[in-house]
Amino acid sequence: MTLYQERSANIWKTAFLMAGFIAVVLAVGYAVAWYYHSQAILYVAIVFAVGMNFYSYWFSDKQVLSMTNARPALREEFFDFYTVAQNMAITAGIPMPKLYVIEDPAPNAFATGRDEKHAVVCATTGLLAMMTRQELEGVIAHEMSHVKNRDILLMTMAVVLAGFVAIIADIFLRMSLWGGGDRDSKGSGLFMIIAIVGIVLAPFAATLIELAISRRREYLADASGALLTRYPEGLASALAKLGSYDAPMQRVSHATAHLFISDPFGPGKTDWIDRLFSTHPPIADRIKQLLSPDGK
Repeated sequence: MTLYQERSANIWKTAFLMAGFIAVVLAVGYAVAWYYHSQAILYVAIVFAVGMNFYSYWFSDKQVLSMTNARPALREEFFDFYTVAQNMAITAGIPMPKLYVIEDPAPNAFATGRDEKHAVVCATTGLLAMMTRQELEGVIAHEMSHVKNRDILLMTMAVVLAGFVAIIADIFLRMSLWGGGDRDSKGSGLFMIIAIVGIVLAPFAATLIELAISRRREYLADASGALLTRYPEGLASALAKLGSYDAPMQRVSHATAHLFISDPFGPGKTDWIDRLFSTHPPIADRIKQLLSPDGK
């Protein structure tokens, strides 16, 4: 499989995951509406979840930069960072993003912002000090690909849907504890049990799908970044350095972990349970796909 085919396959896999995500949301909505014979709960939850995440979408860059304690990257201080980003932006056909840095020895980087015209690319001082120019080009191309592929919009949608599911499940459980719902008139007892179990487990399922989407977007950004630089070895080498650094970032949050090019908490274990709950695919797998797109 070529990098072009890999990029196309990742887009379809992400679309499939989003379809599954929406199916979970619709199933939860239907179950709650059926159980309580009331649409008001759904409307309140939808308005709250969408409103909260609409605010996060429009002000996500400011929120993330504040949470990570990032500061503007001046051209005079970070000349290579600035010129590489400028070249990659021209190659990607997008406006030059705002550049920020985080004072942290752990190598990492992320992109944020609501669209191409309001994008931000941020790197740690550790990454800028560690990478060669070709490796830095690979990292910046990866982040530019997140912007160009509209990953920020996609992940915002995932947050909206996951938030919706969590809120609905929480409301349902609270009302159940308070004795809400006319259980005797709800029809089939089996269906009621299925509905209750499904609603309780829905937030867990939504979180797993959200994490799966995050991991899939990393693969896609790797492939897209390699297409931008025409030199996948540069990004592969950068990822190898990121994977060899075993210390976490000094200031890290689960709320922003999925944005970074590598897990800011440091490399985790590689068993299937850790992979299932990880925001990032294993570094070794990413390098393998970059250097051997056919998977062999």
